[in-house]
Parts: sequence; structure tokens; C-alpha cells
Amino acid sequence: MIPSRGAAFVTGGSIGADTCVGLARAGFDVAFSYRNKAARAAEIAGAITAAGAAALPLQCDITVAADIARAAERLRALTSPLRLLVLNASGGLERDLLATDPEYPMHVNRDAQLAVLEAVVPLLELGATAVFRDEPLGAPVRPWPAASAVRAHRRSKNAGETALRQRVPALSLRLLVVTGDLVEGTITAKLLERMDPGVRALRTSATHPLPSTGEMAGALIAAALDERLPSGHTVVVGRP
Repeated sequence: MIPSRGAAFVTGGSIGADTCVGLARAGFDVAFSYRNKAARAAEIAGAITAAGAAALPLQCDITVAADIARAAERLRALTSPLRLLVLNASGGLERDLLATDPEYPMHVNRDAQLAVLEAVVPLLELGATAVFRDEPLGAPVRPWPAASAVRAHRRSKNAGETALRQRVPALSLRLLVVTGDLVEGTITAKLLERMDPGVRALRTSATHPLPSTGEMAGALIAAALDERLPSGHTVVVGRP
């Protein structure tokens, strides 16, 4: 039986699912947020419990303050000490959300990340770890229709990382950043392909394949568990 490492709270979807199950196998009880896919959340919870850990799915749109507050309150139900926060959730390329809110990338990739951190910090054990998944998407390889959206996405993710780095020194918390190229199997990759068919093929090659969600999740977990990494350290997965 794997010794308990405490509890983790993970935000986000595709990579988040692999991260949740991987953390459960590593000995963490796992709470995780999802925005609207309740059936998928139930599957992830089942995989966590099958790995021998407790699961706590939390319906939460991290851009909504009331949702964050409700999720934080439910995190108090965890019986294991909360020792890890994985800020994996990302967005900013969704056309419907951009149509109603042009500043949505900043709201989800900067403001919401800080809001989740502030809500969860009082629940974290002293010296806990937070991991932020950056997503620079690499440099454009051609003038593509999605270029302006990608630039906005990259600016917002960078702004999120900068804001977290500025906030963490005042907290008893270790912050790690895991970053890399476009990740195959994520909603971001799907949305980019929808905006500009063929872009994924241009971002990959035999020598530089796109990292998978499992590889990125593995990097997130490995970073979180590596006590040698100092606060502020960045781990790069695949081609930066």
C-alpha cells in the first residue's frame, strides 16, 4: 500500500484528468474542479478511487468568484491535509466566450489563477507546493489565421505566471512552473486546429513530437514530488 502523501487540489480538464489519476497512484487523495462535464468528472473520480485514493469532484468555473468560494468551502471536507495545488486550468481560445468577453484570456489565465490561489492558500499546509502549468504554444511557424488569438493567449498565460510569482513570496508556499509546447489531446490543440486546420502538423515533426497529456501530467507530478526543486523553478516539457 502506498503511504498517504496528503491531499491535492487540481484544476482543469484533459491534462488535469491524467494528473488526478497519477497523483492518486502516488498516494494523494485528490480533489479536482470541472466546469460542466459532470459525466467525465464521475469517470475521473472513479479512476481515482480505483487507485485507492479518495476523490472529491467540484463543479467550479474558476472565472466565477462564487464558484471558487463554494469549492474552497467543500475542500474543508477533505480528511487528509492539503499539500498540493495544481493550477492546470487554462483557456482563452473559445470563440463563444471571446465574443461576449474579449478580455476572457486574461480573466481565466491570470485573474482566475490568482483567485484560486488566494482561496486555497488558507487551507494549505505550511510549506505546501503549488504548480502552475504555463502554455506558451511555441512561436508561430507561419502567418496563420489564429495568430492574434494565440498572441492574446500567450500574453495572458505569461501574465498569469508573472502574477503568481509576484504573489508567492509573501506566502509560505513553493511555486513551480511546468511549461512546454502545444500539448496533443487538449482542448487548446483542438481549438487551434479548428481555427487553422493543419497547424498541429506544422508544430510537430519526427524529432520534435508534441507532448501528450500523459507526458505533461507526468511532468507536473514529478515536479511536485521533487523536493530538490526550489520555489520559482521552471520545468520545460518537449520543445519550448
